[in-house]
Amino acid sequence: MRQNLTSRFPRVAQLGISLVLLGLWGCGSEPVKTPEPEPTPPVVEQQPPVAPVRDTLTLPPSAYSAQFLKADELLAANQWMAASEVLATIPVTGRSPSDGVYMVYMQARIDYIRGEQGQALALLDSLNYAGIDPAQRYRILNLRRYILQMSGDYIESARLGDEVLRLAPAADAPALKRSIWRDLQRIDTGQLQEAAVAAADRRWQDWLELALLSRAPLATQMQSLPQWLQNNPQHPAANPLPGGLGYLLNPPPGSQKVALILPLSGRLAPAGRAVRDGYLANYYASRDSGAPPIEVSVLDQDSFGSASAAYDAALAQGASIVVGPLSKQAVAELNSRADRTIPVLALNRLDGEEVTAPGNSALVQFALAPEDEARDIATLAFGQGARTALIMRPAGEWGSKVAEALIERWQALGGNIANSVTYNGREDYSDSVKDALGIPASEQRAQEVGGIFGSRLEFNARRRQDVDAIFLLSSNGAEARSLKPLLAFHYAASVPVYAISSIYSGITDPRDRDLDGVRLVEMPWLLGGSAELRNTLAAGSTDSYTRLNALGADAFLVQSQFLRLQAGADALFLGNTGLLSMDPQLQIERELTPAEFDDGEVTRQ
Repeated sequence: MRQNLTSRFPRVAQLGISLVLLGLWGCGSEPVKTPEPEPTPPVVEQQPPVAPVRDTLTLPPSAYSAQFLKADELLAANQWMAASEVLATIPVTGRSPSDGVYMVYMQARIDYIRGEQGQALALLDSLNYAGIDPAQRYRILNLRRYILQMSGDYIESARLGDEVLRLAPAADAPALKRSIWRDLQRIDTGQLQEAAVAAADRRWQDWLELALLSRAPLATQMQSLPQWLQNNPQHPAANPLPGGLGYLLNPPPGSQKVALILPLSGRLAPAGRAVRDGYLANYYASRDSGAPPIEVSVLDQDSFGSASAAYDAALAQGASIVVGPLSKQAVAELNSRADRTIPVLALNRLDGEEVTAPGNSALVQFALAPEDEARDIATLAFGQGARTALIMRPAGEWGSKVAEALIERWQALGGNIANSVTYNGREDYSDSVKDALGIPASEQRAQEVGGIFGSRLEFNARRRQDVDAIFLLSSNGAEARSLKPLLAFHYAASVPVYAISSIYSGITDPRDRDLDGVRLVEMPWLLGGSAELRNTLAAGSTDSYTRLNALGADAFLVQSQFLRLQAGADALFLGNTGLLSMDPQLQIERELTPAEFDDGEVTRQ
C-alpha cells in the first residue's frame, strides 16, 4: 500500500548522527559536589600591592576542611548517618562564621536525604542574607533549586537556575542551561504566560518568552527565533539556543520525502493504523499552520514481506528518512542492515541490543516504554518526600523489566526498598499484599505471645511501619482495582500508592473509583493536551489505540524537526506522549506528567 501526500520541504540530509552526549541533562540542578578547599596563600608585603584572588567557587579556608570533605563524600553516597557522625566531631567553639554557614548547609543536605524537605528548605532560607561566601552561596542555591525541582516547583526552580547560572563556572554552564530549559518545558503554558507578565528581571523574562515561543507552530518558530536572537545576543540561552532550536534557523535546501513504514494489513494492522492516523493528523495540522510542506509515502510493511524490503522500496522512491517500523523484530531487522543509507525513526525500542556500527545512518528508537514511566514515578515519589518503599509487581518479564528500571532510579536518588513482592494472579492477591506489608510476621508474633500465656489473644495485626510509599506496578486496571482496596484493608490506606499509566485505560470508567488517590504519570495526550488534534481523530475505545495515536503524532513531531537531534543531550521536544529527549544510545526517552485518580478520573497533580 502506498499513499502519497505530495509537496515540498527543506531536505533532511542523511543524518549519520555522530553524537557526543554529555550525559548530564538531568543533573544540572543537583547539589554540586564540594571540592576540597584550597588554602589562601598569604599576602607578602614585598610583593606588588595586588591581593591574591581566591577562585570564587573554592570554599574558604577552614580548620575542619578534612571533616567537611569526608562528610560531603558520604552525603554524595546518601550515607547521612555516617556524615552526621563526622560533622559531630567539629566543636561548636572555634568555628569561623563560614564554618557555621557550611554546617547549616550540610545539615540541610542531611535533612533532605532523610525526607525532611520542609526542614531542609527552612535551614537554607536561614542562610539567605548578604555576606555569604560566593562558593557557599553557589552550593546553597544549587541545593535549594534541586529540592524545589524534585518537588515539582518548576517555575521557581528555573528562576533559581538562572540565578545560579550567573555564579556558575564555564564548565557547569551547559548542564545548568539544559536543566533550566527542561524546567521551563515542564510548565503549563498558562503559568508561563503569567510568569512572563509578572517577571521584573529582564533576563528572566527573556527565558520565559523563549519558552513560550518554542510552543508556537513550527513556521512561527522559524520566523521568530532570529528576532529573539537579535534582541538578546548576550542572553545565556542565545548561544547555543536550548533544546536544539538552533537547528531550525538554517534548514538545508531541497525537499524532504518521508516513508512511513507500518503494518497495515496483518496481525498488527490495528496498531499500525492507529499510529498512521496520529501521524497524519499532526502532519495535516502542521501543514495548515503554515509549516513548509513535505511529501509522505505510507508503505504497508505487510505487503513487502519484511521491514528490510519495505526499506528498499522507500529508497527506490527517493525517501530521505524512514519513520517506522513498529515491531521489535522489524526494528532489529533494520538495525542489522550494513547498508542503511538514510536515517530511521523506529517506533519501538531494542532490548539490550546495540545500534549497528558507525557508517550507517542513524537509527533512532522511539517507543512507549513502561521503563520510562517507572523511572518517573520513582522520581515523583522521592520528590514528594518518600524514602522507603515496597514494590508489588506481576510475575513475568514485563514486571521484572519495569521493577528493575524503578529500583535503579529509586536507589540512585537515595531511596530504600523495604520489600518487593511478585504476584501471579487473582488467587494470590490478598496473600501478596499481606506479605508485602509484613502482616504474617505480625500474626506470628501474636501467636508466639499467646503460646507463652497459654491462651488466645485478641489483637489487630500491624503492618510494617517503615514504608512511606508503595509502588504498584500492575500491568492493567483490573489488577490495580483488585489490589488497591486490599492495601487499605490491610492497614495501608494512609501510605501513598504510585503506579504507571498501564492501570488507566484512557477512558473514564466508574470502576476506577477504586483507584482514587493513586498517583501515576500519564502522557499529556490523555490529560487534556492537543485537544484539537485529538478531536480530528476517531480515537479507539481502548488504551492501546489512543496512546498509539499519540505515538504517531509525536513521530511526526520528531521527524519534522529531525535535525534538532544533532544537539544530542540538549535536544528536547514538548510532545504528546511526554517531554522527549534522547539518550546516548539514540533512544527517545519520555518524561510524563504527574497525575492522580480522583473520583474515578485521572487529573493533573
